[in-house]
Amino acid sequence: METKNADDTAGTGMRRKWGVLGQRDFRLLWIGKTARGIGNSVTAMAVPLVAVVTLNTSATAVGLLSAAVWLPWLLVGLPAGAWVDRIQRRPLLIACAVLSAVLYTTVPVAAWLNALTFSHLLAVVLICGTAAVFVRTAVHSYLPTVLTEADLQEGNARISASESATEVVGKGLAGLISQVFGAVTGLLLDALTFVLSALCLTSIKARETKPEQPDQPIPLGRQIAEGLRFVFSDRYLRPIVTYGALVNFALLGHQAVQVVFLVRTVGASTATVGVLLTAGSVGGIVGASAAPAIGRRFGTARGMLATQLITGPFALLLPLTASGAGLAFFALGTFVLGFGIVTCNVVLASFRQTYCPPRILGRVVATTMVLNHSTIPLGALIGGFLGDALGPRPAMWIMTALLAPCGLVLALGPMRSQRDLPTTPRPEPAPDTQEKEPA
Repeated sequence: METKNADDTAGTGMRRKWGVLGQRDFRLLWIGKTARGIGNSVTAMAVPLVAVVTLNTSATAVGLLSAAVWLPWLLVGLPAGAWVDRIQRRPLLIACAVLSAVLYTTVPVAAWLNALTFSHLLAVVLICGTAAVFVRTAVHSYLPTVLTEADLQEGNARISASESATEVVGKGLAGLISQVFGAVTGLLLDALTFVLSALCLTSIKARETKPEQPDQPIPLGRQIAEGLRFVFSDRYLRPIVTYGALVNFALLGHQAVQVVFLVRTVGASTATVGVLLTAGSVGGIVGASAAPAIGRRFGTARGMLATQLITGPFALLLPLTASGAGLAFFALGTFVLGFGIVTCNVVLASFRQTYCPPRILGRVVATTMVLNHSTIPLGALIGGFLGDALGPRPAMWIMTALLAPCGLVLALGPMRSQRDLPTTPRPEPAPDTQEKEPA
């Protein structure tokens, strides 16, 4: 078991007032994660701007950079889970932060020396994207080190709320920095957030115990298979992963065409588009804040299921968007969708952390993320194709019609007959066995 520092049990009054943010170690982790969220949002806008403004690349090249962000999940996502289970998470998180800080710094330096190339930018995005795979896998496995089981849901809610908030802040900051100082300066800011994240992680006092190593080394392929087997044989995780994959497919499908739809079909200005797109992030902030209360009031299983069934149909408001007062359809639909999706993410992250045995938690997290992310490029590609072939509004109707009923997938699982998701680890088969979960 991981050890908690005495500082985390002190300051009862502060903990009552601030919740998990009153705990020093979680506060440091949260500050580093929030800083990274701002950096990620800035980079998401700065990298395409660097490619277009500084390097004068084609639209195809910009698309390649966008694909490079997600490609590492398909290439190393599953092995990353097995590797994370073998080692301590905090040193890995620090190493990835330092590596990314160095690499992102090379971009503005090369630009100022007139030596920046597209290949350089693409390599940085690929390597940092690979580091992000390890970070996102490890941080979910590391959170139980700094929080007790009772605090996990609130901790995940705080992190999810900050992620949604930093999307709003980061996008505005990226535009301001690019306008005043140039797009490459945004990547320098991202590098600084990695430095802050590394410093926060270094200051955490809670210590992990070293993962237990088997007497006989298990080949990597068998460890990956064990994680896949655990997910696909589990009656809870199987519908959850299926739901996530379908939601991401439909979500990215309509997001791929929504800007074209708003600008060319609806006639919205670029400023209006920016405001409308932030509605989803605001909904995410509200959803993350409400998730613990929903779980306590209605139950984690029942509350999550009801939230998805109620919020999903609001996707059908998006294609109804028109100029003037009709813009409210898009704002309301995006806000409610953001609320529902983030609420679900908070509950499921806490569930995985308590339900999955620590020995294979990294592999389970990686497996679910790989399966969920694998549909993202496909959804974006099909959404764009439908937008060109049929027009933006019909494409929006098709993709939102797929998104609206996705909550029914969860209703087909055991959540429909239970108030709460399990809060104790599932009994696991012995390492590298084919044992299935009892019926």
